[in-house]
Amino acid sequence: MTEGDSAESAAYDLGKRESFETTQWSVVLAAGQESAKARPALEALCRAYWLPLFVFVRRRGYAVPDAQDLVQGFFARILERNDLAAVRKERGRFRSYLLSALKNHLVNDWKRASAGKRGGGGVPIPLDELMGANSGDAMASDQRSPDQAFDRQWALALLDRVLAGLREEQRIVGKEKQFERLQGFLVGSHEMRTQAEIAAELALSEGAVKQAVFRLRQRYQALLRTEIANTVATLGDVEDELRHLIVALRA
Repeated sequence: MTEGDSAESAAYDLGKRESFETTQWSVVLAAGQESAKARPALEALCRAYWLPLFVFVRRRGYAVPDAQDLVQGFFARILERNDLAAVRKERGRFRSYLLSALKNHLVNDWKRASAGKRGGGGVPIPLDELMGANSGDAMASDQRSPDQAFDRQWALALLDRVLAGLREEQRIVGKEKQFERLQGFLVGSHEMRTQAEIAAELALSEGAVKQAVFRLRQRYQALLRTEIANTVATLGDVEDELRHLIVALRA
């Protein structure tokens, strides 16, 4: 490696570290601050983690209404007590912190509290927006442990957010139709047509489609890493979380 290559590599590594510093635990830390940003940040957390936590509580044997109240109340309690202010970057992964905090919440026997005390509208996100179709009934046939169910739902929700973000980017640049035809190459759809067939439909060359798929995959991976970086303590933890995500999806 030449001196110029070394300098370029060092600059690239520095850029990665600086970029990571602007994204790591950003949502978590914002929610832990006593500021106008606290409630919007907590709302973002609810959207990202509500369903994985709901799935965990359901796998612990709670009925759908009780699980809904418990998770709503859990987030409302975090906001009310400003619990996230105590979280520090060295605590590790936000995913692990949140699940541990929920387990403590269940130990405190919040199931017997009234719905008003659990949530009472403290987290202003409609339940029908958070819960997918039949998500409450899907637990009946799920043989995973509560922790495995949480991890899998966390992974699926994370990938859904990344895909939605990429779709929005493509819509903004006028490539939504192309994205809809090519997204199967990102998520491994079994119903995908060949790139040649898609090229003919889009009036593009097969080479152009291959390039578009390549760029989408690169952007998808970048968005995935950014999403994970928001909830881990160090740059090295991103790779660990990626491996954990793969394991969770295979479980």
